[in-house]
Amino acid sequence: MELTLTTNCPDETLDLGRRLGASLKGGEIILLNGELGAGKTLLTRGLGRGLGLEANTPVVSPSFTLVNIYPARLELVHVDLYRLKDGEIEELGLDDFMDAKHILVIEWANVAAEFFKGALIEINIAYQGAEARQIAIKTDLDYLDI
Repeated sequence: MELTLTTNCPDETLDLGRRLGASLKGGEIILLNGELGAGKTLLTRGLGRGLGLEANTPVVSPSFTLVNIYPARLELVHVDLYRLKDGEIEELGLDDFMDAKHILVIEWANVAAEFFKGALIEINIAYQGAEARQIAIKTDLDYLDI
């Protein structure tokens, strides 16, 4: 499936993430790409809501911590590769989270996309104005509700 859609405001981007998160079964790896401030973390926040993460739980960019883990129906593992160099991804131990009990969300996935195998969902977010975003989704998974 390849789908390109436009969200017109942050709430729509959040809701798209929520709908997508609600349809995840476990083991999916979401590869997120987009410019700084495009909405990668906002979409991840929506994914968390769809996975049952409490609304008051802050979902923040793991830019400096590299990995944030959020407890939900399936544990959400939020990773930021922006500051990593080639070969450093292996040191994060992400293999431990590539199973049916976790959802991996990888910001700046283009840094090491070849590292990730399995149930992949590729999402590219691009600016379409001050608040609007074009969101391109590519996956072989046929059970997603988007």
